[in-house]
Amino acid sequence: MEYIYAALLLHNSGKEITEDGIAAIMKAAGTESDKGRIKALISALSDVNIDEAMAQAQPAYAPAAMAPAAMPAQAAAEAPEAAAETKKEEKKKEEEEEKAEETGMEGLASLFG
Repeated sequence: MEYIYAALLLHNSGKEITEDGIAAIMKAAGTESDKGRIKALISALSDVNIDEAMAQAQPAYAPAAMAPAAMPAQAAAEAPEAAAETKKEEKKKEEEEEKAEETGMEGLASLFG
C-alpha cells in the first residue's frame, strides 16, 4: 500500500512516477523499498489515467458523507432513542448469555461434587 501512496504523492505533486521517485519517497518515510514491487507498480500504472481513476472513486464517498446532513429532523430526533433501545437489547442478550453460562457451570460443578 505504501508504494501506491508514494506513486499518488508523486502524481499529486506533478512529478513523473519513476522507480527513483518512489524509492526516494520510501527512503524518506524510513521504510525499505523492494525494486521488484516498484517495477510492478510502475508497470501496472502505465495504462492507468490516475486523475480519471480518482474522479471515478470520489462519488462513492460523497453520498455517505452527505447522508447525515440530509436526515430529516424527526428521524434525527428518533435516532438517539433507537440507539438506546439497541443498547438495552444488547445488554439483555448479554445477561441471558451469562445466565446460560452460569447454568452450564452449575451442571459441571455437580459432576465434581
